[in-house]
Amino acid sequence: MNRTDSVEGAERPGPFIDAKIAALGDWRGETLARVRSLIHEADPEVVETVKWRGVPVWEHAGILCTGEVYKRYVKLTFARGAALEDPSGLFNASLEGNARRAIDIPEGAALDEAAFKALIRAAVALNTAKRTRA
Repeated sequence: MNRTDSVEGAERPGPFIDAKIAALGDWRGETLARVRSLIHEADPEVVETVKWRGVPVWEHAGILCTGEVYKRYVKLTFARGAALEDPSGLFNASLEGNARRAIDIPEGAALDEAAFKALIRAAVALNTAKRTRA
């Protein structure tokens, strides 16, 4: 797992994200920790960064998704989500734009883990295809 790569003007991202999860101390921290683990399972080469005042970001040849934490949900925003197939219908937020798509996970909601990992792998494929063409 690559949890210690670059970070914009802060401490290294792995420990920073660990501390953020621990500080939440509730279902949001558990949810963020679980999706973080799923992202690393789906893409062992993923790079964690922290941007925009402490938002965890997972990257592979570009941004895959961000993990924002709000009072009522954890939001996973896929930078190029509009270009991804979502046969399981995981995207449930930010559906109106032509670039991003998001998954809002409220307390107690189950995430289809297999579908989520497939979405991460599709985002990696999209990013790496973009880089190959360039």
